[in-house]
Amino acid sequence: MEAHPWFKFYAKGVPQEINPEQYSSLVAMYLESFRKYDSAIAYENIGSKITFNQLNKLSLNFAKYLQNKLGMKKGDRIAIQMPNLMQYPVALIGAHRAGMVVVNTNPLYTPREMEHQFKDSGAKAIVILENFASNLQGILKNTEIEHVIIGRIGDMLGGLKGSIVNLVIKHVKKMVPDYKIQGAIPFKETIKLNSSYQLEDPQLKPEDLAFLQYTGGTTGVSKGAMLTHRNLVSNMEQIHKVLSPVVVEKEEVAITALPLYHVFALVVNCLAMLKIGARNVLITNPRDFPAFIKELKKYNFTLFTGVNTLFNALLNQEKFRELDFSSSKISAAGGMAVQNSVALRWKEVTGHPIVEGYGLTETSPVLTINPFDGTERIGTIGLPVPSTDLKIMDDEGNELPIGERGEICALGPQVMKGYWKREKDTKEMFHGKWLKTGDIGIMDEDGFFRIVDRKKEMILVSGFNVYPNEVEDVISGHPKVLEVGVIGVPDEKSTEAVKCFIVKKDDSLSEEEIKAFCKENLTAYKSPKYVEFRTEMPKSNVGKILRRLLKEGDLQEA
Repeated sequence: MEAHPWFKFYAKGVPQEINPEQYSSLVAMYLESFRKYDSAIAYENIGSKITFNQLNKLSLNFAKYLQNKLGMKKGDRIAIQMPNLMQYPVALIGAHRAGMVVVNTNPLYTPREMEHQFKDSGAKAIVILENFASNLQGILKNTEIEHVIIGRIGDMLGGLKGSIVNLVIKHVKKMVPDYKIQGAIPFKETIKLNSSYQLEDPQLKPEDLAFLQYTGGTTGVSKGAMLTHRNLVSNMEQIHKVLSPVVVEKEEVAITALPLYHVFALVVNCLAMLKIGARNVLITNPRDFPAFIKELKKYNFTLFTGVNTLFNALLNQEKFRELDFSSSKISAAGGMAVQNSVALRWKEVTGHPIVEGYGLTETSPVLTINPFDGTERIGTIGLPVPSTDLKIMDDEGNELPIGERGEICALGPQVMKGYWKREKDTKEMFHGKWLKTGDIGIMDEDGFFRIVDRKKEMILVSGFNVYPNEVEDVISGHPKVLEVGVIGVPDEKSTEAVKCFIVKKDDSLSEEEIKAFCKENLTAYKSPKYVEFRTEMPKSNVGKILRRLLKEGDLQEA
């Protein structure tokens, strides 16, 4: 693929292309990292650590157990329903070493959501934390799951400490609802060394599936994106090439607060950090801000990933602003647009900017990222990563000139194979070979891209297009606003009108103040006609405000 002429904006020495066949599979990359980094710490969580060598042995034991004890074969699907605990990478890597396809599942899913995902994927086994097993119990009979592996929070914390944690979680804090699943296997049983077990090489190929990564369902029915080993190897290599002028092997400390079952943290934190031998600090409950900040204080962390709502919430914690950021190199954002007010405050507090990127579950996920050379383009999603082309298209698939708004379409080795068992949906996602992202954007003359909004969330006011991101960005700049979400609501005169939902930072904030502020900063048709105050916003598992649920709730109340 021809390299972008604007790739010169990246630091000198960064290759413009990657080799998608750098590794035959993710497993080949895992094994290389185990050899290179050996005794270095791979993961740390709740004060306990495992080295790359230990990760190698534990994941090998898990892989052998799947093949020998459970009789699972190459291509079988295994669901992992875990928060950020060390059990997650052990199960993930072990599953791949055994030739399995991983189905990542949000631990906070309702039984209905779990049932849909497990039935749709045809998962044969599941690794689940005991805290969520009661939800599985009721729907298990409706799925093809034959093997249930149940983990506990303290399983990998070591001896007495692990036992005490498990005791407190279950009997003191009462965080484990009663459940009864016949034949359930303790996770600790699956990682014990059994010398009689041998691992049969599954002979993985680049086009074999590595993940069925389900979309968040924010724009419709949740679908399984088929991500191959080649897709993931490509995106990991793309991220690595862009980071290479900044990071040093074995020296980085990455803070992983976003859940590893989400594609952003999965690839950027789990895979790319394994590639460079980083020490990955897993945060199990980032919503407990006092404990989270206390954990941050222990490390001279260099890499931090998050989403706008997480950055914003941390900035509103006094103790966070007192941390030492002198070792920090990169704060990377994805998943949703970073608001200007949040980006400016983050730089003021930490001394360096949030580097914003962009991607989709369907693109493994990273498509673009801003340069790490100090170039600040707040409000853009940056430049395409190596071996990736983006262009702006109209509804008929025609390429639009620079500066015109249209749908962002992508071409690259990280683009998914398609949706699992959904040929019609797959076909609708593409213009020829180009993936339609569903996002409205603009390409500037220097090649930087900007997101205007989701195609389906655009608001039509008297024939004018209003993009919720723009309105949210303005309102978030009000000093009394903590969070904001914007939707379109039916209006007899103008087809639709703008409505904003606000969580207050200051209780004195009034509707009149918001409307006056918007009048100063937005043209009349973009200004909210309706203002509603909320105590909290509906959010996805990574903290993205779900406008769809705001709209649904609004219609029900009407």
